[in-house]
Amino acid sequence: MLRLRSCCRRSAEVLLPPAAAQQRKRLSTGPQQKHRSFYEFRTYSIRPDQNAAFLKLTNEKIHLRTAHSELIGYWSVEYGGLNKVFHIWKYDSYSQRAGVRAALSQDPSWISEYISKAIPMLVSQDNEVNYLVPWSHLHEPPKEGGVYELASFQMRPGGPAVWGDRFQAAVTSHDAPGYGKLVGAFHSECGLLNKVHALWWFESADQRAEVRHKSHTDARVVAAVRNCVAHLDSQENKLMFPCSFSPLK
Repeated sequence: MLRLRSCCRRSAEVLLPPAAAQQRKRLSTGPQQKHRSFYEFRTYSIRPDQNAAFLKLTNEKIHLRTAHSELIGYWSVEYGGLNKVFHIWKYDSYSQRAGVRAALSQDPSWISEYISKAIPMLVSQDNEVNYLVPWSHLHEPPKEGGVYELASFQMRPGGPAVWGDRFQAAVTSHDAPGYGKLVGAFHSECGLLNKVHALWWFESADQRAEVRHKSHTDARVVAAVRNCVAHLDSQENKLMFPCSFSPLK
């Protein structure tokens, strides 16, 4: 049956006029992921009365977790959500992540010294699998400190073949002298689909506010954002401060 469907599909493609075939190709393809590495975004909501205790425990015991896989960054959310932490973990493949999870479940130190104490402090946990978009690389900020912004955009269905170029233009228009520093741009693989994220670094929350005002009068930025917003359903952001044990500071 699969072979028959495949043959029918190829026959239909042959019958398409060249213009229609080209349009179908444009709508069904886009920039492809060139490697298997992915980034797991995790957001934990903490009981308000346990926020300080959770961060202290994590600071003391995070080495038990990083012994198993690579931590990219760990932040405490300051604006856009209270009593939350956000962290990014890198994996080379899904099988590597599965191996890490299996090893953690058998690690007595991790379970007794951290998990058994941390879980009662949490209200909820959420995760999402993301890839770096093909044109983005992970960058370190110019210096330590400052504030990070995670800007998240829910794009309309269609994928990067439809809105990828405009999203890239909108993001890179802000990644210029006098603006913020783009740490990385990501697109979702597991979680809400057609979702993209831009992780930014600013010297301070005040500098970010100044940049926002500046962008509203920058014709180059305004034009790029207007071209992209036609494909946008919703957006949200959070401002975060890196924890002392975060590799990205």
